[in-house]
Amino acid sequence: MNVDRRSLLKGIAGMAGAAAATGTAQAEAPRQAPPDAVGLLYDASKCIGCKTCVVACKEANHLPPDPDPEDGGRYDSPVTLSGTTKNIIKAYTADGQGSYMKSQCMHCIDPACVNACMIGALKKREFGIVSWDAELCIGCRYCAVACPFEVPKFEWAKANPKVVKCELCKERLQAGQEPACTAVCPRHAVIFGKREDLLNDAHKRLEAEPARYYPKVYGEKDAGGTQVLYLSKAGIPFEALGLPNLGNESVPGLQRSVQHRIYNSFLAPAGLFVALAGSVWRAKKSEQAEEAEQERKS
Repeated sequence: MNVDRRSLLKGIAGMAGAAAATGTAQAEAPRQAPPDAVGLLYDASKCIGCKTCVVACKEANHLPPDPDPEDGGRYDSPVTLSGTTKNIIKAYTADGQGSYMKSQCMHCIDPACVNACMIGALKKREFGIVSWDAELCIGCRYCAVACPFEVPKFEWAKANPKVVKCELCKERLQAGQEPACTAVCPRHAVIFGKREDLLNDAHKRLEAEPARYYPKVYGEKDAGGTQVLYLSKAGIPFEALGLPNLGNESVPGLQRSVQHRIYNSFLAPAGLFVALAGSVWRAKKSEQAEEAEQERKS
């Protein structure tokens, strides 16, 4: 059986062109913060580790204590984010320098948790706040797996468990108040405001006192941008405070680009299959015609 190579190559070329065109059409620009985006700016150089923000967060969100067994369980002393703690202050040491670090939901501009949630229980809603809808959640915990900051936690000890994470005290915002953590900070180490204003404030601090700060605003572009921004002390990179180096592309953006490339790459094999099938069909028809002609002559 002879295969029509010209037809085969033309078919492959056509499918490759279609794949390239589709890839171009599916490429997307980085997502932007919504116009009403609010957030937090945490300045590690101002934090004294008093944990007043942790106490206020517990009170505002009606969260039970998280005692440490090592001190006999006498105090509410959470050591990490959990089903009973939405906001935590941790101590770090880097190159002989000590620093505190405030951890809570980053309210990413393009959140991995939202991208992973199959039915929209987690969404960016008013003010760009990533919030959780109990009526939609099915408890799959994909959000916890997807989050590069390891933020969403699950209430394992409850019969009707919830996903627990900072929601920027959205009820307080609706009442015209600021989040509990920023309202009580005695040193204004963490402040609340519009993301754009906070970003401008952070850059002004870097310009005014370059010897005081590590020369970067974490969250400006990291992981596609976050609505919680950080300043670190001079000489202490953000990785030393537990903030991952994720690059500037969001996790969902990277996932979508990979998925698009994978889906597009299927077009070339599909095109090859179609072209081969067409060539085989044409060759088969040619053979049948030749056989019919030989039978007629005989």
